[in-house]
Amino acid sequence: MIHLIGTNAGLVWRALSKCGRMSIKDIRKETKIRKDKDVYAAIGWLAKEGKIHLSEEEGETSIWLVE
Repeated sequence: MIHLIGTNAGLVWRALSKCGRMSIKDIRKETKIRKDKDVYAAIGWLAKEGKIHLSEEEGETSIWLVE
């Protein structure tokens, strides 16, 4: 399970690197990660490592890379 989370975190990081600021919905489309829980686990991994910023506006979460 830890390996899957790390792999998905890499997919999310690459999507953010390529596309810039994204919603969770857009991250799911770009990475093709099928389950919400897997997307959120990957985002949590990146957040714990201090690699991303998170912001919630009008009920939608935006995520982008720390520069």
